[in-house]
Amino acid sequence: MGLPGGMEMILLVFVVLLLFGGKKIPELARGLGKGIREFNQAKATIKEEIEEGIKEESKS
Repeated sequence: MGLPGGMEMILLVFVVLLLFGGKKIPELARGLGKGIREFNQAKATIKEEIEEGIKEESKS
């Protein structure tokens, strides 16, 4: 299954507008952005912890 084309994207946007209305979309986008930001921060933290553990392991 590939990426959606032009018509599929238009249909998707139309369905989202019908389901949530124009006023809710910015709120949903902010929530999605915040969730992505928190995920990336957690991912960076885990990566740092793993790298520190590898450094400590190699010193032993």
